[in-house]
Amino acid sequence: QVQLVESGGGLVQAGGSLRLSCAASGSSIRLKAMDWYRQAPGKQREWVATIASGGAPFYGDSVKGRVTISRDNAKNTVYLQMNSLKPDDTAVYYCRMSTRPLYWGQGTQVTVSS
Repeated sequence: QVQLVESGGGLVQAGGSLRLSCAASGSSIRLKAMDWYRQAPGKQREWVATIASGGAPFYGDSVKGRVTISRDNAKNTVYLQMNSLKPDDTAVYYCRMSTRPLYWGQGTQVTVSS
């Protein structure tokens, strides 16, 4: 059974940084694309970033230049380094394994205060 567990969220002031982690179990992330999404209250879930199986990163326009997605296949973990955080970044952040079927984590809350 595939499980994705996010961690690293919390309360941070605007301009601060956080590093989110997504630890996978039950399946290797090797050779799989992994994604980060976020969902703010009252809004639709929004794509944040993807890291391809080969390591190429892709970013949403709202976070480009401020976040870095990375992976450690040996640790079966994906990371999202977020810098220059803004109050608009406040959301629950979800990790997703891009397979068929898709697998989602339970999310980690990020709150950015102004």
